[in-house]
Amino acid sequence: MQRLIPAFPSGIFKRFFRRVRAGLSFRRLLRWMLLALVGWTVLTLLLALTIHVYGRVERDPEPADVIIVLGAGVRADGRAGPALTRRSTHAADLWKEGFAPFIICSGGTPGHTRRSEADACVEILRGLGVPAEAIFLEDASRSTEENAIQSHKIMAANDWQTAILVSDGFHMLRAEWIFRLRGVDVSLSPVIDSRPGATEYTLQIGREVVALHWQAFKEIFNLPITYVKSI
Repeated sequence: MQRLIPAFPSGIFKRFFRRVRAGLSFRRLLRWMLLALVGWTVLTLLLALTIHVYGRVERDPEPADVIIVLGAGVRADGRAGPALTRRSTHAADLWKEGFAPFIICSGGTPGHTRRSEADACVEILRGLGVPAEAIFLEDASRSTEENAIQSHKIMAANDWQTAILVSDGFHMLRAEWIFRLRGVDVSLSPVIDSRPGATEYTLQIGREVVALHWQAFKEIFNLPITYVKSI
């Protein structure tokens, strides 16, 4: 019998099903990407909360060989900024209470001024009655990791084994991690009786989240970088 209905080309079916499968694969990929983004967002928010809570925990500092003040901003005119002022003042109080006989002021020279953070810290300590022979200047570091590296050198040269780490609360989680990675036995004494305004504090928490991501990436891939601007 003569065929009255022409055969439907099989190639059309193949192209149709290829497009369907491609569409399904794309939607599946998009779904996994969205799930990954949501998961990363949740983890980032939890990390930010952890940074905040960790830095607000009241701690009784343990007696140590030395107090290490982590540097912070210096104004263009060379005066210490608010963060460095409160950190240095807190360190002076710890020294007066007898928690350690020495203080290391750690922090190099920002690009906008010739004065190092460490030198500005020394000025505050001297003004608060800490004698020059109790203060050690570490003005070569440009990052928290370099703070740890250079401070550890001073500790090793003086046969010091333990240190009290002084910084703002929001900095404590990352600072402790880095110092311990560098072999420094630290206890923590965050400045928590005062803190920056809400906007500045939020920005600082965000900065710490980014910096912790970078530190984790660096450790995973064993990168020898110790300084990234603003971290």
